[in-house]
Amino acid sequence: MSTQQKRRPRVEATSINELRNKPYLNEVEVSAITGKAVSTLRNDRFLRRGIPYLKDGKRVMYRTPDVFNRMERQYITFDVREVE
Repeated sequence: MSTQQKRRPRVEATSINELRNKPYLNEVEVSAITGKAVSTLRNDRFLRRGIPYLKDGKRVMYRTPDVFNRMERQYITFDVREVE
């Protein structure tokens, strides 16, 4: 199979609100939401870290609430206090 014939995952132009309504997301959709590369998501799965996932044969699926909950837990705030 030549390089041009290899199938690459396609990112469909969908909004975050449309993705929130889906029960499961594929790795390309999770990559678009989180900003992580697909290869990083695959590496995280191999190392058994990152976002929990489900496998159906070769297909990898992430539960939508798990993806958004993980993002919320990584939220960083800066507490600005005046120095007395």
